Amino acid sequence: MKREEGDDEDDDMVCLDESFFINDDYKMSTFSFGSQVVHLLCLQSASTDYDLTGQLVWPGAVLLNNYLSNNTAILQGCSIIELGSGVGVTGILCSRFCQEILLTDHNEQVLKILKKNIELQPNYETHTNKYAGLAAEKLEWGNVNDLSLILQRYPSGFDLILGADIYFQQSSIPPLFTTVERLLRHRGAAGSKFILAYVSRAKTMDAMVLSEAVKHGLQVSEVEGTRSIVSNLEGVIFEIKLL
Repeated sequence: MKREEGDDEDDDMVCLDESFFINDDYKMSTFSFGSQVVHLLCLQSASTDYDLTGQLVWPGAVLLNNYLSNNTAILQGCSIIELGSGVGVTGILCSRFCQEILLTDHNEQVLKILKKNIELQPNYETHTNKYAGLAAEKLEWGNVNDLSLILQRYPSGFDLILGADIYFQQSSIPPLFTTVERLLRHRGAAGSKFILAYVSRAKTMDAMVLSEAVKHGLQVSEVEGTRSIVSNLEGVIFEIKLL
């Protein structure tokens, strides 16, 4: 049989299974935010797949948790949804002060470790007053079906929306604010706000975040005194509401 040109190249081609990109070497880690200590499983280094960045605790989450641990009054009695929860470090901290919190992510692998970390928390099954109800759901930003299912389960909506480190792809910014806008409008006159811990990595991204918020009819206010350096990057806390 005659070999066609290029056959040798095909023989040398290596097809990688999807599992090649998945790093699940999680380690129990301890994080301190003010007087609060959080224990959870996470990676110590980034995955080879950008879509699995939620397996780490990123600078934005540290910035947000430091802010929340110093301002726990804004969490008291609140119903909260977190967008892009990753391993759950922010949601777990908030559960010690709020009424209920829903942690969300879109990646199935990340959701597995997120749910595992929820199960590891003290009083998870008994739901005593020390920790609020913790739950995790799939939510892809901009996905109408995902969000509709969540709002069916939580018809009253949420007092607070939380998010941190949203920089990984420019294409993720418009669907993020589509989701935020819908959550805010669901509350209507009752009111709600989005607290975003933003870490700057590129001026073009900075401008895009602000302009996209305006496109969705949202008002962005910098929280005074929150600009700080986290892992050699400048971060800031924004409060975002409907105009």
